[in-house]
Amino acid sequence: MKKLFLILYVFYNAVSFSQTVLNSFSLNLNRPLENGQILNIEDVKTNDIYVFAADDKYINILKYNKSLFLKNQFTDSIKMEKDRSLIGHSIGDDGNPLLYWATNNLRNIRIIKYYLETKTSKALNFDLSPNNENVITTYQKNNNFYMLCKETNRQHLILYEFNNGKAEVKMFDLSGILFQNDKEQNLAFNTVIRYYPIEKIDPDSFNTLDKTIKKTKMYVSGDHIFLTFDYSLKKTHVLDLNTITVDVTEKNFNQPVSKTPSKTSNSFFYENKLMQIKAGKEELLFDIKDFDSGKTLKSLSVSKKDSVNFKNSPFFLQINDKNPQEVKTTEKFLKQLSTLNAGITVFKNKKNTSISFGGFVEYQISGFDNIQSNLLADFFDNDFGGYSEYSSKMAYFDAMLNSDLEFVKNKQSEPLAIDNVFYYLSINKNISLQNILKLKDYYILSYYDIASKQYIMRKFTDGFYYEEKNSIINKAIFSQPISFDNLKSTKN
Repeated sequence: MKKLFLILYVFYNAVSFSQTVLNSFSLNLNRPLENGQILNIEDVKTNDIYVFAADDKYINILKYNKSLFLKNQFTDSIKMEKDRSLIGHSIGDDGNPLLYWATNNLRNIRIIKYYLETKTSKALNFDLSPNNENVITTYQKNNNFYMLCKETNRQHLILYEFNNGKAEVKMFDLSGILFQNDKEQNLAFNTVIRYYPIEKIDPDSFNTLDKTIKKTKMYVSGDHIFLTFDYSLKKTHVLDLNTITVDVTEKNFNQPVSKTPSKTSNSFFYENKLMQIKAGKEELLFDIKDFDSGKTLKSLSVSKKDSVNFKNSPFFLQINDKNPQEVKTTEKFLKQLSTLNAGITVFKNKKNTSISFGGFVEYQISGFDNIQSNLLADFFDNDFGGYSEYSSKMAYFDAMLNSDLEFVKNKQSEPLAIDNVFYYLSINKNISLQNILKLKDYYILSYYDIASKQYIMRKFTDGFYYEEKNSIINKAIFSQPISFDNLKSTKN
Protein backbone atom coordinates (compact mmCIF):
# COMPACT_ATOMS: atom_id res chain seq x y z
CA MET A 1 0.00 0.00 0.00
CA LYS A 2 1.24 3.47 -0.80
CA LYS A 3 2.76 5.47 1.98
CA LEU A 4 0.53 8.11 3.46
CA PHE A 5 2.18 11.48 3.95
CA LEU A 6 0.58 13.96 6.26
CA ILE A 7 0.31 17.66 5.58
CA LEU A 8 -0.27 19.51 8.82
CA TYR A 9 -0.45 23.13 9.60
CA VAL A 10 1.41 24.30 12.70
CA PHE A 11 3.97 23.48 15.37
CA TYR A 12 2.69 22.44 18.79
CA ASN A 13 4.72 22.85 21.98
CA ALA A 14 4.27 20.81 25.17
CA VAL A 15 0.67 19.69 24.62
CA SER A 16 -1.17 16.42 24.31
CA PHE A 17 -3.80 15.65 21.73
CA SER A 18 -7.54 15.96 22.32
CA GLN A 19 -9.00 12.45 22.50
CA THR A 20 -11.36 10.37 24.64
CA VAL A 21 -11.96 6.61 24.83
CA LEU A 22 -15.61 5.98 23.96
CA ASN A 23 -15.86 2.20 24.04
CA SER A 24 -13.87 -0.98 24.24
CA PHE A 25 -15.10 -4.47 23.38
CA SER A 26 -13.27 -7.78 23.81
CA LEU A 27 -12.65 -9.49 20.47
CA ASN A 28 -10.47 -12.51 19.86
CA LEU A 29 -9.72 -12.21 16.16
CA ASN A 30 -7.83 -15.07 14.57
CA ARG A 31 -4.54 -13.77 13.12
CA PRO A 32 -5.84 -10.21 12.73
CA LEU A 33 -2.82 -8.90 10.85
CA GLU A 34 -3.28 -11.56 8.16
CA ASN A 35 -7.02 -12.19 8.09
CA GLY A 36 -8.61 -9.23 9.83
CA GLN A 37 -10.91 -6.65 8.32
CA ILE A 38 -12.75 -3.88 10.17
CA LEU A 39 -15.30 -1.39 8.89
CA ASN A 40 -16.92 1.37 10.95
CA ILE A 41 -20.01 3.12 9.50
CA GLU A 42 -22.85 5.47 10.37
CA ASP A 43 -26.51 4.98 9.47
CA VAL A 44 -27.22 8.45 8.10
CA LYS A 45 -30.95 8.15 8.86
CA THR A 46 -30.75 7.10 12.52
CA ASN A 47 -27.13 8.08 13.32
CA ASP A 48 -26.55 4.59 14.72
CA ILE A 49 -22.95 3.41 14.47
CA TYR A 50 -22.09 -0.07 13.19
CA VAL A 51 -18.84 -1.96 13.64
CA PHE A 52 -18.02 -4.91 11.40
CA ALA A 53 -14.96 -6.87 12.52
CA ALA A 54 -14.02 -10.05 10.64
CA ASP A 55 -11.31 -12.69 10.63
CA ASP A 56 -11.15 -15.83 8.50
CA LYS A 57 -14.03 -17.54 10.33
CA TYR A 58 -16.48 -15.01 11.75
CA ILE A 59 -17.95 -11.56 11.29
CA ASN A 60 -18.68 -9.67 14.52
CA ILE A 61 -21.32 -6.94 14.26
CA LEU A 62 -21.73 -4.31 16.95
CA LYS A 63 -24.51 -1.75 16.79
CA TYR A 64 -24.30 1.45 18.85
CA ASN A 65 -26.87 4.21 19.16
CA LYS A 66 -25.98 7.83 18.38
CA SER A 67 -24.82 8.26 21.99
CA LEU A 68 -22.47 5.32 21.40
CA PHE A 69 -24.11 2.89 23.81
CA LEU A 70 -24.11 -0.72 22.61
CA LYS A 71 -27.61 -1.70 21.40
CA ASN A 72 -27.07 -5.04 19.74
CA GLN A 73 -24.44 -7.53 18.64
CA PHE A 74 -24.32 -10.50 16.31
CA THR A 75 -21.61 -12.99 15.35
CA ASP A 76 -22.06 -14.87 12.10
CA SER A 77 -20.00 -17.39 10.14
CA ILE A 78 -18.29 -16.21 6.94
CA LYS A 79 -17.92 -19.57 5.24
CA MET A 80 -19.41 -18.17 2.05
CA GLU A 81 -17.30 -15.01 2.27
CA LYS A 82 -13.97 -16.67 3.03
CA ASP A 83 -11.00 -15.36 1.02
CA ARG A 84 -13.00 -12.32 -0.04
CA SER A 85 -12.45 -8.64 0.68
CA LEU A 86 -14.96 -6.38 2.37
CA ILE A 87 -15.40 -3.51 -0.12
CA GLY A 88 -18.46 -1.65 1.14
CA HIS A 89 -21.78 -1.48 2.92
CA SER A 90 -25.33 -0.23 2.75
CA ILE A 91 -28.29 -0.02 5.11
CA GLY A 92 -31.63 -1.49 4.00
CA ASP A 93 -34.94 0.34 4.27
CA ASP A 94 -35.77 -1.95 7.21
CA GLY A 95 -32.65 -0.73 9.06
CA ASN A 96 -30.61 -3.92 8.63
CA PRO A 97 -27.06 -3.67 7.28
CA LEU A 98 -25.68 -5.25 4.12
CA LEU A 99 -22.02 -5.98 3.45
CA TYR A 100 -20.39 -6.44 0.05
CA TRP A 101 -17.71 -9.16 -0.16
CA ALA A 102 -15.73 -9.27 -3.39
CA THR A 103 -13.35 -11.69 -5.04
CA ASN A 104 -9.83 -10.44 -5.76
CA ASN A 105 -10.68 -9.53 -9.35
CA LEU A 106 -14.00 -7.90 -8.29
CA ARG A 107 -15.89 -9.96 -10.88
CA ASN A 108 -18.21 -11.50 -8.28
CA ILE A 109 -19.67 -9.80 -5.23
CA ARG A 110 -21.48 -11.66 -2.46
CA ILE A 111 -24.05 -9.43 -0.75
CA ILE A 112 -24.93 -10.50 2.80
CA LYS A 113 -27.82 -8.94 4.69
CA TYR A 114 -27.62 -9.31 8.47
CA TYR A 115 -30.75 -9.37 10.63
CA LEU A 116 -29.56 -8.41 14.09
CA GLU A 117 -32.86 -9.00 15.89
CA THR A 118 -33.27 -12.59 14.68
CA LYS A 119 -29.51 -13.29 14.44
CA THR A 120 -29.81 -14.56 10.87
CA SER A 121 -28.34 -13.59 7.50
CA LYS A 122 -29.26 -13.88 3.84
CA ALA A 123 -26.85 -14.05 0.87
CA LEU A 124 -27.18 -12.78 -2.71
CA ASN A 125 -24.72 -12.98 -5.62
CA PHE A 126 -23.84 -10.22 -8.06
CA ASP A 127 -21.68 -10.81 -11.14
CA LEU A 128 -20.19 -8.00 -13.18
CA SER A 129 -21.04 -8.02 -16.85
CA PRO A 130 -18.19 -9.31 -19.05
CA ASN A 131 -18.42 -6.00 -20.96
CA ASN A 132 -17.05 -4.15 -17.93
CA GLU A 133 -13.27 -4.08 -17.92
CA ASN A 134 -12.76 -3.08 -14.31
CA VAL A 135 -14.12 -1.34 -11.26
CA ILE A 136 -12.81 2.21 -11.05
CA THR A 137 -13.95 2.96 -7.52
CA THR A 138 -16.66 2.40 -4.92
CA TYR A 139 -18.36 4.75 -2.49
CA GLN A 140 -21.26 5.03 -0.03
CA LYS A 141 -23.93 7.73 -0.03
CA ASN A 142 -27.26 8.01 1.79
CA ASN A 143 -26.95 4.42 3.07
CA ASN A 144 -26.52 3.07 -0.47
CA PHE A 145 -23.47 1.42 -2.02
CA TYR A 146 -22.15 2.55 -5.42
CA MET A 147 -19.69 1.01 -7.83
CA LEU A 148 -18.33 2.95 -10.82
CA CYS A 149 -17.09 0.78 -13.69
CA LYS A 150 -15.63 1.29 -17.16
CA GLU A 151 -16.67 -0.67 -20.23
CA THR A 152 -13.92 -2.42 -22.16
CA ASN A 153 -14.27 -1.18 -25.73
CA ARG A 154 -16.78 1.65 -25.43
CA GLN A 155 -16.47 5.19 -24.14
CA HIS A 156 -18.94 4.54 -21.33
CA LEU A 157 -18.99 4.65 -17.55
CA ILE A 158 -21.39 2.38 -15.69
CA LEU A 159 -22.68 3.25 -12.22
CA TYR A 160 -24.25 0.50 -10.10
CA GLU A 161 -26.45 1.70 -7.25
CA PHE A 162 -27.14 -1.01 -4.68
CA ASN A 163 -30.17 -0.69 -2.43
CA ASN A 164 -31.84 -3.51 -0.48
CA GLY A 165 -29.82 -6.07 -2.40
CA LYS A 166 -30.90 -4.77 -5.81
CA ALA A 167 -28.65 -3.03 -8.32
CA GLU A 168 -29.86 -0.14 -10.48
CA VAL A 169 -27.64 0.40 -13.52
CA LYS A 170 -26.89 3.86 -14.95
CA MET A 171 -24.79 4.43 -18.07
CA PHE A 172 -22.92 7.62 -18.93
CA ASP A 173 -22.06 7.96 -22.63
CA LEU A 174 -18.77 9.85 -23.07
CA SER A 175 -18.32 9.09 -26.78
CA GLY A 176 -19.23 12.68 -27.71
CA ILE A 177 -16.71 14.25 -25.35
CA LEU A 178 -13.52 15.59 -26.93
CA PHE A 179 -10.30 14.96 -25.02
CA GLN A 180 -7.21 16.77 -26.30
CA ASN A 181 -3.63 17.17 -25.13
CA ASP A 182 -1.65 20.41 -25.30
CA LYS A 183 -0.81 19.71 -28.95
CA GLU A 184 -4.55 19.50 -29.71
CA GLN A 185 -4.27 15.81 -30.50
CA ASN A 186 -7.46 13.87 -29.82
CA LEU A 187 -7.38 11.24 -27.08
CA ALA A 188 -9.85 8.46 -26.31
CA PHE A 189 -11.38 8.51 -22.83
CA ASN A 190 -10.14 4.98 -22.20
CA THR A 191 -6.62 6.11 -23.07
CA VAL A 192 -6.81 9.08 -20.71
CA ILE A 193 -7.83 7.07 -17.67
CA ARG A 194 -5.41 4.26 -18.50
CA TYR A 195 -2.48 6.66 -18.28
CA TYR A 196 -4.10 8.88 -15.64
CA PRO A 197 -6.25 6.61 -13.41
CA ILE A 198 -9.17 8.18 -11.59
CA GLU A 199 -8.50 9.04 -7.94
CA LYS A 200 -11.58 9.38 -5.72
CA ILE A 201 -11.45 12.46 -3.48
CA ASP A 202 -13.62 12.97 -0.41
CA PRO A 203 -13.98 16.75 0.15
CA ASP A 204 -15.23 16.12 3.72
CA SER A 205 -12.08 14.23 4.69
CA PHE A 206 -8.38 15.02 4.76
CA ASN A 207 -6.77 14.21 1.40
CA THR A 208 -2.99 13.93 1.31
CA LEU A 209 -0.76 15.29 -1.45
CA ASP A 210 -0.02 11.83 -2.85
CA LYS A 211 -3.73 11.71 -3.77
CA THR A 212 -4.36 15.31 -4.82
CA ILE A 213 -1.46 15.41 -7.30
CA LYS A 214 -3.29 12.88 -9.46
CA LYS A 215 -4.24 14.25 -12.87
CA THR A 216 -7.74 12.72 -12.95
CA LYS A 217 -9.88 13.06 -9.85
CA MET A 218 -13.44 12.17 -8.92
CA TYR A 219 -15.70 14.08 -6.52
CA VAL A 220 -19.21 13.09 -5.41
CA SER A 221 -21.47 16.01 -4.50
CA GLY A 222 -25.23 15.65 -4.13
CA ASP A 223 -26.62 13.88 -7.19
CA HIS A 224 -23.52 14.60 -9.25
CA ILE A 225 -20.17 12.99 -9.95
CA PHE A 226 -17.50 15.45 -11.06
CA LEU A 227 -14.46 14.24 -12.98
CA THR A 228 -11.58 16.71 -13.31
CA PHE A 229 -8.76 16.20 -15.83
CA ASP A 230 -5.48 18.07 -15.42
CA TYR A 231 -3.17 16.29 -17.87
CA SER A 232 -2.96 19.55 -19.87
CA LEU A 233 -0.94 22.58 -18.73
CA LYS A 234 -3.44 24.84 -20.49
CA LYS A 235 -6.76 23.90 -18.90
CA THR A 236 -8.75 21.83 -16.43
CA HIS A 237 -11.35 19.74 -18.22
CA VAL A 238 -14.39 18.86 -16.06
CA LEU A 239 -17.21 16.40 -16.66
CA ASP A 240 -20.41 16.71 -14.62
CA LEU A 241 -22.24 13.37 -14.46
CA ASN A 242 -25.84 13.76 -13.30
CA THR A 243 -26.70 10.51 -11.49
CA ILE A 244 -30.46 11.16 -11.78
CA THR A 245 -30.76 12.04 -15.49
CA VAL A 246 -27.45 10.39 -16.58
CA ASP A 247 -26.71 13.58 -18.57
CA VAL A 248 -23.05 14.47 -19.06
CA THR A 249 -22.03 18.13 -19.12
CA GLU A 250 -18.50 19.31 -19.83
CA LYS A 251 -16.70 22.51 -18.91
CA ASN A 252 -13.20 23.82 -19.53
CA PHE A 253 -11.37 26.15 -17.17
CA ASN A 254 -8.21 27.78 -18.46
CA GLN A 255 -5.22 27.46 -16.22
CA PRO A 256 -3.71 30.80 -15.14
CA VAL A 257 -1.35 32.17 -17.79
CA SER A 258 2.27 32.24 -16.71
CA LYS A 259 4.88 34.72 -17.93
CA THR A 260 7.55 32.04 -17.90
CA PRO A 261 7.43 28.31 -18.78
CA SER A 262 5.54 26.18 -16.25
CA LYS A 263 6.23 22.52 -15.71
CA THR A 264 3.29 21.35 -13.62
CA SER A 265 -0.34 22.23 -12.92
CA ASN A 266 -3.37 20.78 -11.14
CA SER A 267 -6.70 21.59 -9.53
CA PHE A 268 -8.99 20.79 -6.60
CA PHE A 269 -12.80 20.97 -6.71
CA TYR A 270 -14.29 22.24 -3.45
CA GLU A 271 -17.66 23.75 -2.48
CA ASN A 272 -18.61 24.49 -6.09
CA LYS A 273 -15.30 26.21 -6.74
CA LEU A 274 -12.31 25.09 -8.77
CA MET A 275 -8.93 25.89 -7.26
CA GLN A 276 -6.04 25.76 -9.74
CA ILE A 277 -2.27 25.74 -9.22
CA LYS A 278 0.47 26.18 -11.80
CA ALA A 279 4.17 26.18 -11.03
CA GLY A 280 7.62 26.51 -12.53
CA LYS A 281 11.05 27.65 -11.42
CA GLU A 282 10.16 31.31 -11.83
CA GLU A 283 6.66 31.60 -10.39
CA LEU A 284 3.68 30.01 -8.68
CA LEU A 285 0.16 30.85 -9.85
CA PHE A 286 -3.12 30.21 -8.03
CA ASP A 287 -6.70 30.82 -9.20
CA ILE A 288 -10.10 30.23 -7.62
CA LYS A 289 -12.95 30.02 -10.13
CA ASP A 290 -16.70 29.78 -9.62
CA PHE A 291 -17.77 26.48 -11.13
CA ASP A 292 -21.16 27.60 -12.45
CA SER A 293 -20.14 30.91 -14.04
CA GLY A 294 -16.47 30.27 -14.69
CA LYS A 295 -15.70 33.68 -13.17
CA THR A 296 -12.32 34.08 -11.49
CA LEU A 297 -12.96 34.86 -7.82
CA LYS A 298 -9.33 35.14 -6.75
CA SER A 299 -6.00 35.16 -8.53
CA LEU A 300 -2.44 35.54 -7.32
CA SER A 301 1.06 35.22 -8.66
CA VAL A 302 4.21 34.59 -6.62
CA SER A 303 7.60 35.06 -8.29
CA LYS A 304 10.86 33.56 -7.08
CA LYS A 305 11.91 36.97 -5.72
CA ASP A 306 8.72 37.47 -3.68
CA SER A 307 8.11 36.83 -0.02
CA VAL A 308 5.01 34.69 0.46
CA ASN A 309 3.41 36.74 3.22
CA PHE A 310 0.15 34.78 3.24
CA LYS A 311 1.62 31.41 4.27
CA ASN A 312 1.05 30.01 7.76
CA SER A 313 4.03 27.68 7.76
CA PRO A 314 7.59 27.67 6.48
CA PHE A 315 8.40 26.14 3.12
CA PHE A 316 9.07 22.46 3.77
CA LEU A 317 10.92 19.76 1.87
CA GLN A 318 10.63 16.10 2.87
CA ILE A 319 12.73 13.28 1.43
CA ASN A 320 11.43 9.76 2.01
CA ASP A 321 10.54 9.22 5.68
CA LYS A 322 12.96 11.80 7.01
CA ASN A 323 11.92 14.83 9.02
CA PRO A 324 10.81 17.79 6.90
CA GLN A 325 13.49 20.40 6.35
CA GLU A 326 12.78 24.09 6.04
CA VAL A 327 13.48 25.74 2.68
CA LYS A 328 14.63 29.30 3.30
CA THR A 329 13.66 31.18 0.15
CA THR A 330 10.83 31.27 -2.38
CA GLU A 331 13.34 30.74 -5.18
CA LYS A 332 14.65 27.51 -3.67
CA PHE A 333 11.14 26.30 -2.94
CA LEU A 334 9.96 26.89 -6.52
CA LYS A 335 13.04 25.12 -7.83
CA GLN A 336 12.06 22.06 -5.80
CA LEU A 337 8.36 22.31 -6.66
CA SER A 338 9.07 22.48 -10.41
CA THR A 339 10.54 18.94 -10.27
CA LEU A 340 7.41 17.48 -8.66
CA ASN A 341 3.78 16.87 -9.55
CA ALA A 342 1.92 19.89 -8.18
CA GLY A 343 -1.24 19.62 -6.13
CA ILE A 344 -3.51 21.41 -3.68
CA THR A 345 -4.96 19.91 -0.52
CA VAL A 346 -8.09 21.64 0.80
CA PHE A 347 -9.67 20.97 4.18
CA LYS A 348 -12.45 22.74 6.10
CA ASN A 349 -11.24 24.14 9.42
CA LYS A 350 -14.32 25.43 11.23
CA LYS A 351 -15.20 28.72 9.50
CA ASN A 352 -11.97 28.86 7.51
CA THR A 353 -10.49 26.67 4.81
CA SER A 354 -6.98 25.26 5.19
CA ILE A 355 -4.97 24.88 1.99
CA SER A 356 -1.64 23.16 1.43
CA PHE A 357 0.22 24.12 -1.74
CA GLY A 358 2.84 21.66 -2.84
CA GLY A 359 4.03 18.79 -4.92
CA PHE A 360 4.92 15.13 -4.56
CA VAL A 361 6.66 12.40 -6.50
CA GLU A 362 7.33 8.76 -5.71
CA TYR A 363 9.57 6.23 -7.42
CA GLN A 364 9.93 2.51 -7.02
CA ILE A 365 13.66 1.92 -6.97
CA SER A 366 14.23 -1.64 -5.72
CA GLY A 367 16.99 -3.35 -7.67
CA PHE A 368 18.30 -0.24 -9.44
CA ASP A 369 21.92 -0.41 -10.45
CA ASN A 370 24.56 2.04 -9.29
CA ILE A 371 24.19 4.35 -12.28
CA GLN A 372 20.44 4.65 -11.80
CA SER A 373 20.88 5.13 -8.07
CA ASN A 374 23.35 7.93 -8.67
CA LEU A 375 20.93 9.63 -11.02
CA LEU A 376 18.20 9.42 -8.42
CA ALA A 377 20.59 10.72 -5.78
CA ASP A 378 21.21 13.79 -7.94
CA PHE A 379 17.45 14.29 -8.32
CA PHE A 380 16.87 13.98 -4.59
CA ASP A 381 19.69 16.44 -3.76
CA ASN A 382 22.02 13.64 -2.57
CA ASP A 383 19.53 12.55 0.08
CA PHE A 384 18.67 9.34 -1.76
CA GLY A 385 18.08 6.66 0.82
CA GLY A 386 19.50 3.57 -0.90
CA TYR A 387 17.54 0.48 -1.86
CA SER A 388 14.21 1.10 -0.13
CA GLU A 389 11.11 -0.07 -1.95
CA TYR A 390 9.89 3.45 -2.67
CA SER A 391 11.66 6.78 -2.68
CA SER A 392 9.69 9.98 -2.44
CA LYS A 393 10.05 13.72 -2.38
CA MET A 394 7.53 16.31 -1.22
CA ALA A 395 7.56 20.11 -0.97
CA TYR A 396 4.75 22.16 0.55
CA PHE A 397 3.54 25.11 2.61
CA ASP A 398 0.25 25.91 4.33
CA ALA A 399 -2.19 28.78 4.13
CA MET A 400 -5.74 29.57 5.24
CA LEU A 401 -8.70 31.28 3.54
CA ASN A 402 -11.71 32.84 5.25
CA SER A 403 -15.26 32.80 3.86
CA ASP A 404 -14.47 35.92 1.79
CA LEU A 405 -11.55 34.08 0.16
CA GLU A 406 -9.03 36.28 1.92
CA PHE A 407 -5.88 34.78 3.36
CA VAL A 408 -5.79 34.60 7.14
CA LYS A 409 -2.57 34.73 9.13
CA ASN A 410 -2.72 32.18 11.92
CA LYS A 411 0.70 30.90 12.90
CA GLN A 412 -0.30 29.23 16.18
CA SER A 413 -3.66 27.62 15.56
CA GLU A 414 -4.87 24.62 17.54
CA PRO A 415 -4.45 21.16 16.04
CA LEU A 416 -7.35 19.79 14.02
CA ALA A 417 -9.13 16.60 15.04
CA ILE A 418 -7.62 14.76 12.08
CA ASP A 419 -4.14 15.96 13.15
CA ASN A 420 -4.73 14.42 16.56
CA VAL A 421 -5.87 11.14 14.98
CA PHE A 422 -2.72 10.80 12.89
CA TYR A 423 -0.46 11.74 15.79
CA TYR A 424 -2.08 9.09 17.99
CA LEU A 425 -1.54 6.49 15.26
CA SER A 426 2.10 7.48 14.89
CA ILE A 427 2.98 6.82 18.55
CA ASN A 428 0.96 3.66 19.25
CA LYS A 429 2.41 0.39 17.98
CA ASN A 430 -0.30 -2.10 19.06
CA ILE A 431 -2.90 -0.68 16.70
CA SER A 432 -4.10 -2.70 13.72
CA LEU A 433 -7.11 -2.66 11.36
CA GLN A 434 -7.73 1.01 12.04
CA ASN A 435 -10.71 2.82 10.58
CA ILE A 436 -11.51 6.55 10.71
CA LEU A 437 -15.12 7.75 10.73
CA LYS A 438 -15.93 11.45 10.40
CA LEU A 439 -19.06 12.61 12.19
CA LYS A 440 -20.48 16.11 12.40
CA ASP A 441 -17.78 17.85 14.42
CA TYR A 442 -15.38 15.10 15.48
CA TYR A 443 -13.70 11.90 14.34
CA ILE A 444 -13.92 8.36 15.67
CA LEU A 445 -10.80 6.25 15.38
CA SER A 446 -11.67 2.56 15.65
CA TYR A 447 -9.03 -0.12 15.83
CA TYR A 448 -8.09 -3.56 17.11
CA ASP A 449 -5.57 -3.53 19.95
CA ILE A 450 -3.32 -6.54 19.42
CA ALA A 451 -2.01 -6.59 22.98
CA SER A 452 -5.33 -6.38 24.83
CA LYS A 453 -7.38 -8.12 22.07
CA GLN A 454 -9.97 -5.38 22.26
CA TYR A 455 -11.83 -3.33 19.71
CA ILE A 456 -11.49 0.29 20.83
CA MET A 457 -13.25 3.47 19.73
CA ARG A 458 -11.70 6.86 20.46
CA LYS A 459 -13.18 10.29 19.89
CA PHE A 460 -10.90 13.02 18.55
CA THR A 461 -11.80 16.71 18.49
CA ASP A 462 -10.06 19.92 17.49
CA GLY A 463 -7.71 21.46 20.03
CA PHE A 464 -5.56 20.00 22.78
CA TYR A 465 -5.48 19.29 26.47
CA TYR A 466 -2.71 20.59 28.72
CA GLU A 467 -1.41 17.92 31.08
CA GLU A 468 1.40 17.67 33.58
CA LYS A 469 3.01 14.88 31.59
CA ASN A 470 2.84 15.41 27.91
CA SER A 471 4.82 15.06 24.72
CA ILE A 472 6.34 17.53 22.34
CA ILE A 473 4.26 17.55 19.19
CA ASN A 474 5.99 18.91 16.13
CA LYS A 475 5.68 18.85 12.41
CA ALA A 476 8.34 16.22 12.00
CA ILE A 477 6.40 13.69 14.08
CA PHE A 478 3.22 14.29 12.13
CA SER A 479 5.02 13.92 8.83
CA GLN A 480 5.95 10.27 9.35
CA PRO A 481 4.12 7.90 6.98
CA ILE A 482 1.30 5.73 8.32
CA SER A 483 -0.11 2.72 6.49
CA PHE A 484 -3.83 2.02 6.70
CA ASP A 485 -4.85 -1.63 6.62
CA ASN A 486 -8.47 -1.48 7.68
CA LEU A 487 -9.58 -3.25 4.50
CA LYS A 488 -7.76 -5.88 2.51
CA SER A 489 -6.43 -4.57 -0.79
CA THR A 490 -8.22 -5.70 -3.91
CA LYS A 491 -7.04 -6.15 -7.46
CA ASN A 492 -9.00 -4.96 -10.44
